[in-house]
Amino acid sequence: MHYEWTIEALKHKKPVLCEKPLAPSQQQAAEMFAAAKENGVCLMEAFAYLQSPYVKAVAEEIQKGSIGGVRYMHVHFLTSDYDRSNIRMRRETLGGSMYDIGVYASSLILRLLGESPEQIQAVAAFDDHDIDKLTTVMLEYPDAVRAVLTTGMVMATEKNKSSDSFEIQGTEGTLRSDNFTFNGKGELSYHVERFDGTSEYKTVAVPNNYMLEIEQFGRCVAEGEPPVVTETISIANARLVDSVLECIGY
Repeated sequence: MHYEWTIEALKHKKPVLCEKPLAPSQQQAAEMFAAAKENGVCLMEAFAYLQSPYVKAVAEEIQKGSIGGVRYMHVHFLTSDYDRSNIRMRRETLGGSMYDIGVYASSLILRLLGESPEQIQAVAAFDDHDIDKLTTVMLEYPDAVRAVLTTGMVMATEKNKSSDSFEIQGTEGTLRSDNFTFNGKGELSYHVERFDGTSEYKTVAVPNNYMLEIEQFGRCVAEGEPPVVTETISIANARLVDSVLECIGY
């Protein structure tokens, strides 16, 4: 329903903060942004975690070369299984792990590596309702840089539990998430371990990401501030998801 009602709101000159994933496909996402431009109003995809100062801090570590050039990145995001009445568990409402939580992992890779992959390979395990319950994706970049994401709704049913982690290997060291959850708040940390033997744990104070998201979107509307979750990231992520779903036969 995102595509239809976002465009309807944009036509009525209403700025839209649209829940992730923005649209079922890159084509629809592009049409939504085109409608925003045509009507002169702001559209932003609601990835609250991308507003986090933790994500910004990790990105800055990569950009300043704390672990050298990136060679490999892995993101792991698993959640509880759900009852069959949940929209996440039905094909007709675009259920499955890639659409629901895989988009977190893929958008984090895009945010930190800063470009789209050249090649994508993926495999998935489907349940008897024809949704992907567990999906693994391999992304290949220029110069033999690679990234892998694993996402699934495979933990204990209706326990509201998750397992969130990432690791980035560089030419001079490794950066690993320590105390981290997507959309987590509080004191979140990561570990930088360099091949020269130095090691550092760093902690970032993170307020409520949804608060940060609303405040930032307000500034976009009232002051013309550029969205943190850019059109470029949203379109690239939708394109990546399209490729993954094609690979796994969704």
